Amino acid sequence: MNFEPTYESVARHRVPDWFHDAKFGIFIHWGLYSVPGWAPHGADIDKQVADKGWEAMFANNPYAEWYLNTLRVGDTATRRHHIATYGPNFSYDDFAPMFNQAVEKWNPDDWAALFQKVGARYVVLTSKHHEGFLLWPSKRTSPHKAGSYATRRDLVGELTDAVRRRNMRMGLYYSGGLDWSFNDTPVRTQKDVHGTIVQSPDFVEYANAHWRELIDCYAPSVLWNDIGYPAAANVPELFAYYYNAVPDGVINDRWRQQPQEREMNFAEMADAPTIEHCDFTTPEYATHDRITEKKWEACRGIGHSFGYNQNEGPDDYLSVEELVRTLVDIVSKNGNLLLDVGPMADGTIPELQRERLLGLGAWLAVNGEAIFGTRPWVTAQGQASGGIPVRFTQNDESLYAILLGTPEAGLIAIEQLQIREGTTVSVLGRSEPLACTQESSRLVLSLPSLAAAPAHTLKITPKPQQAF
Repeated sequence: MNFEPTYESVARHRVPDWFHDAKFGIFIHWGLYSVPGWAPHGADIDKQVADKGWEAMFANNPYAEWYLNTLRVGDTATRRHHIATYGPNFSYDDFAPMFNQAVEKWNPDDWAALFQKVGARYVVLTSKHHEGFLLWPSKRTSPHKAGSYATRRDLVGELTDAVRRRNMRMGLYYSGGLDWSFNDTPVRTQKDVHGTIVQSPDFVEYANAHWRELIDCYAPSVLWNDIGYPAAANVPELFAYYYNAVPDGVINDRWRQQPQEREMNFAEMADAPTIEHCDFTTPEYATHDRITEKKWEACRGIGHSFGYNQNEGPDDYLSVEELVRTLVDIVSKNGNLLLDVGPMADGTIPELQRERLLGLGAWLAVNGEAIFGTRPWVTAQGQASGGIPVRFTQNDESLYAILLGTPEAGLIAIEQLQIREGTTVSVLGRSEPLACTQESSRLVLSLPSLAAAPAHTLKITPKPQQAF
């Protein structure tokens, strides 16, 4: 299919099966902010906004990748830390040679091996975050910086090659709206986020050239833009260029070209329309409470930050149990989970993050059949006896009822579920079928003793066509 540079034409693009099947991707926030690796200790961004509002959040931003902005908004904890650690005359740009030196130690194959081991199907790397520093040796770096404001190593290219060698898809994030090397106005309110999008003709040409360069050089499977796009840019032309180059690629929803009219909370932002065409939406530190027809992808860090934050400890990270249940819930509602890791400047993935990833991967090694390649069922959620929540997924042959807890051995009933005669029910990871009976609207099963786990999966074949 050849796409023309109009929204009417690019709207004909359909989300490819690989993205529906993938379910789990790794996000990577890595840049100059990884050198200080510092943000105030706090809570998830949605909780901070709900408790104290946007201005207080931006002054105490839990996102370490926003380090430069938090330096600029006033007498913040980040500014005090920066002066105490690096001195009053140390510029943010002074992190650039430190980062370039640190990344010489990085081995992209180590990352790719880890991501494959934990079950990820795709990876998305920040090629340029809001700071404006590039992670590939572009032909064009910021005209407002002395020298080349980019890495000496081709971090984008090296990781792309390593990821593809492991049979995963590679996507690229690019901050197409904010670039603090072009516009250094501090962001203090939510409206400032879109109010400080760079609108100058030279930036329109700069951002478009970068996207085309990334498409031509790396053919990313995902175009993951952030914080809108300049109003004068021809976005459908860029979309058509991408689809014609990468027909099975996907494009996210963060290309808004109009200013935001009012302040929104996180729940509203998750449902707010942002662009005339996208392949999937991207709620951040938020999810949906129902099956949505439109494909979506929840993104979040393992902790409160996307970029590495040295202040975060075990209590700041989602537990393995929470990660598993988050993934299951998202998949049951037609979503993917894009889970972020924040490496240190030298590419080291902190041990706590590795531990959580490996725990999730161990669960997927047993239960991945109920996640990868599945689709939502007629309902996302149900209830089992003992108050255990249930989430449903399906493939062509089977229904998967995922118990978000470990039931006691003996009889367990799943409410509002009716099976056909001759149905086989088993627990993934065990070969023997379970004894089961239909009692009115309840499916009653005899369960063996199960080891404690974040979730257990019942495989029901053939699948029921509908809930009771």
